[in-house]
Amino acid sequence: MSLSTFGAIMAFSFEMVRYALDIYGSAVQKAKDPVLKETLEALLHETKKNLVLMEQIRRENITEMILEPVQGLQRADYEMDIALSDQTQDAGLVKTALSVEKKMRKFFYEASAKVPIPEVKRMFLKLVQKKEINLTKLEGLIIIGEKSMI
Repeated sequence: MSLSTFGAIMAFSFEMVRYALDIYGSAVQKAKDPVLKETLEALLHETKKNLVLMEQIRRENITEMILEPVQGLQRADYEMDIALSDQTQDAGLVKTALSVEKKMRKFFYEASAKVPIPEVKRMFLKLVQKKEINLTKLEGLIIIGEKSMI
């Protein structure tokens, strides 16, 4: 399915962030390693803040642009089909979080080039930067985990 309007892009971005909230909320409960648990809690907190920011930007800026046509984004390229219930080990939780952050980074980066509103473009690019920082942290946990956690 194509994300062919600005409104569709915004709706999908909210869907992604809410999905990440669910994943991180569950992962925090399952994490055994204290460093991983702290990292996941930080991701959860940041994701909640991102949702609030997105809602604020939407309320302030986009009512007139909802039907603005957009081309080149396909929902299937960004959908997350992650079964956290299968993850019982910390290593699996890290890999799940990496997958979520990578998908979100890809979506926000590619969508930033398509959205017609500068404020939304800036917000998406800011989220991309946050995702890159998160990926670095999570990749660091994998390196640490090879010694102790994983």
